[in-house]
Amino acid sequence: QVQLVESGGGLVQPGGSLRLSCAASRIIFSSYVMGWYRQAPGKQRELVAHITFGDNTHYTDSVKGRFTISRDNAKNTVYLQMNNLKPEDTAVYYCHPWGTNFWGPGTQVTVSS
Repeated sequence: QVQLVESGGGLVQPGGSLRLSCAASRIIFSSYVMGWYRQAPGKQRELVAHITFGDNTHYTDSVKGRFTISRDNAKNTVYLQMNNLKPEDTAVYYCHPWGTNFWGPGTQVTVSS
């Protein structure tokens, strides 16, 4: 069974930063496009960023210039560096290997003063 464990969330003030990590196991990690998604209360889950196995990256417009996705295939880990956080970034954040049905439990990010 594939395991995905997100970490690094927390409470941060507007303008602050967080770095999320997602450790994957029982998966050929380097073969998958990895995405970071988020789901705010009462809203649908949305794709925030994704990174290909060739390290090409893509971001939703609302986070461009503030978030950076990266991966370390040797550690089976994908990261999301989040800077200049805004209250509207508050959500549960999930990582997801494209083409699979696997999701982790998520990590809560709350941006509030």
